[in-house]
Amino acid sequence: MEAFQNINLVSLADTTLSLSAAFLFGGLIGLERQYRQRTAGLRTNILVAVGAAIFVDAANRLTGHDGAVHIMAYVVSGIGFLGAGVIMREEGNVRGINTAATLWASGAVGACAGADLILEAGLATIFILAANTLLRPIVSVINRQPLDTQSVEVTNSVFIITPKHSQKIALKQFIGILEAAGYQTQDIEVRQFGADEVEIQAVLTASAVNGDEMDQLIAQIADKEYITQAFWTPSTTD
Repeated sequence: MEAFQNINLVSLADTTLSLSAAFLFGGLIGLERQYRQRTAGLRTNILVAVGAAIFVDAANRLTGHDGAVHIMAYVVSGIGFLGAGVIMREEGNVRGINTAATLWASGAVGACAGADLILEAGLATIFILAANTLLRPIVSVINRQPLDTQSVEVTNSVFIITPKHSQKIALKQFIGILEAAGYQTQDIEVRQFGADEVEIQAVLTASAVNGDEMDQLIAQIADKEYITQAFWTPSTTD
């Protein structure tokens, strides 16, 4: 019977407005992401915004503004875990960070809508869309700069492919050649590569390398008996 007692048509109308605003603003953000074929597109951003709005609106109704503030804090951390799920690491490159940040921002828009801050939610939507669209040309200009520019932080990784049974020997040879050439490593990762081989990645501590020297070093590494492939790649995503 308590469910009937909680029915409040005025509050229901307010909730409808909040969820509609979250749906609209989350949809606008999601449309831009869907157009660019990102991992989290239209439906995901709408669900995040509406979900955040539901939590905050319910807390606002049941416990007042203080409770809504606490729920908003939980929404922030919860969406952080959701965003982590769309971040991928491929061959030393990190992808999906902007998508995760957009999801986080969609949650903030939904939280504002749920707290009856409709104009604030609309303003936040404008800024999020501006960050994902208007700033894109600026990012493109920056990304066209040479990787050896002093102002660019570069992480250099060297990879080898070796049979599983000779993994330890190949790793010893690999690290030995790098150290002999004056390159220290800050991280070593071993991953499965096919059925019978592994890929070993060594992240160099040096942020600047000579491309020609590195190509010669790769050729020297690839000549070793237990190493079937060798290559290197710079990354500016860390």
